[in-house]
Amino acid sequence: MSQAPEVQAVPLRRPEWLKVRMKSADTISRMKPVLSGLHTVCESARCPNIGECWGRGTATFMILGDVCTRKCTFCAVPQGDAGPPDPLEPARLADAVVQLGLAHTVITSVTRDDLPDQGAAQFADCIAEVRTRRPDVTIEVLIPDFQGNWAALDTVMQARPEVLNHNIETVPRLYRRVRPKAIYRQSLELLRRARAYDTAKTKSGLMLGLGETIEEVHATMDDLRAHDVQILTLGQYLKPRDHRLDVVRYVHPDEFAELKRIAYAKGFEHCESGPLVRSSYHAESHIDRPLIEESQGA
Repeated sequence: MSQAPEVQAVPLRRPEWLKVRMKSADTISRMKPVLSGLHTVCESARCPNIGECWGRGTATFMILGDVCTRKCTFCAVPQGDAGPPDPLEPARLADAVVQLGLAHTVITSVTRDDLPDQGAAQFADCIAEVRTRRPDVTIEVLIPDFQGNWAALDTVMQARPEVLNHNIETVPRLYRRVRPKAIYRQSLELLRRARAYDTAKTKSGLMLGLGETIEEVHATMDDLRAHDVQILTLGQYLKPRDHRLDVVRYVHPDEFAELKRIAYAKGFEHCESGPLVRSSYHAESHIDRPLIEESQGA
């Protein structure tokens, strides 16, 4: 087994081949009014693909506020005490979906451990509101672990999203450092239970460059397949703030290409793998639209 990279005492310099796409001022000015009163993970999590995705007229909506109750060491989203859910948020989100003319939308949230249902009802209400306004839109939800609250998961799954995404984020050895309040096996169990509903494809993702070995990445991919996860995203961890974890290693695009090949060999239906890949990258391409349309017309 290869040796785990040591944590760097001095921050690594970003390689020349890792270029973040510039945001278009015209695109930002066009999208901002539509997204007024809403939060997007594109902005809150400082996604490097915001220029590309907003340029295509797509966005990942982040519900339940923009303050997270967890203290993960990798995320750009502010952490602290969050306010109550906004009852008007589902309607505003559906309005934005209509105005943007989306065929597929992604809904995620901050982690709300302070709520009895961890925010599951707000997810369900947002899905229902979008379905009412645009029945033809397909929906992906990227949910937190709900602290193992399976009734909360049931609330979301009963709303019948087409894709249920929950990111495993990293290999189990690094959980205490990267996701101190999360449990690796609990996240796998959430994905297994979601797939058991047989109404949605399941999806997960990892950040690379945090100190994992290639063997650990392969083993985590095997765990995801053992829990029948169908869609995988692999991307480079990029330090979002000064007080977050440093990058241990920049993974070369050739390695990401090889991991994509391996993912398909392991049985994943779809895999997005590259330095700038994030959870919602090309999310619309993971939906088999003819089958969706056939099932909705049945």
